[in-house]
Amino acid sequence: MVMNKAILGLCCVVLLGISGCSRQQSDWEKTRAANTTDSYEQFLKKYPSGEFTAQAQARVKELYEERDWQKARDADTLEAYQTFLKQYPEGKWTEEARIRVENFSLAQAPSSATPIGADNANTPVNPAAGDTVAAAVAAASPHAPLRAAPAPPSAPPALVSSTKVAKPSATASASSTAASGSYGIQLGAFKSSADAANKRWAHLDKEYPKLLAGLSPTVSPKKGASGTLYRLQVAGLTEKHARAICSNLKAKSQACVVVAPAHH
Repeated sequence: MVMNKAILGLCCVVLLGISGCSRQQSDWEKTRAANTTDSYEQFLKKYPSGEFTAQAQARVKELYEERDWQKARDADTLEAYQTFLKQYPEGKWTEEARIRVENFSLAQAPSSATPIGADNANTPVNPAAGDTVAAAVAAASPHAPLRAAPAPPSAPPALVSSTKVAKPSATASASSTAASGSYGIQLGAFKSSADAANKRWAHLDKEYPKLLAGLSPTVSPKKGASGTLYRLQVAGLTEKHARAICSNLKAKSQACVVVAPAHH
């Protein structure tokens, strides 16, 4: 008789445990379906040390970060991104926020700052393009006004040969450069290394091949009080083209800042 009661009691305990697990599982599925901070917080109050507690805590943190990141993006100001970084120094959107803060710093820099493509240490992101790319980008610097080279002195009529060799005029060269544009864009600024900028370009080029087709980016190091900043930039764009690229990238939650030519 005593043995039967013990077995019955054990069975009841097992059934209660199964019932409790089943109820917690059911509540967890409902919470996941709702997928809101309120639903997860209610679940945590009910099951502070349950089977799904760790998952619920992680998801609450993610949802709050996503909410605050959306607010920062909607504001799209330096202060908003700085505030976000203080709240989430190691989060999902931390690196993106840092890039945007550094982009704002560039946009607010004096116009006398080193122009895109003018640094001797500029590294083409596409090494296969060689010095040609670096020269083309430097010639189309969006930070410096375009100036036509002085025309060579005319030769005396008596010395002009009957066989004339066509030479590109300074005016034609300036017109050609102007057609390519004197604006630029910055797609990121990195404190770690030039490799980080290269990886960023590789990612963007893979994700948006049509939008970035034909562009020749450079990694431009800029030394400052806090160290060297590696800026991922593209020069030689018209204002319309630069703004169109940034508009499209921002719509896809990607950092992009239009860099206007300097005014002297």
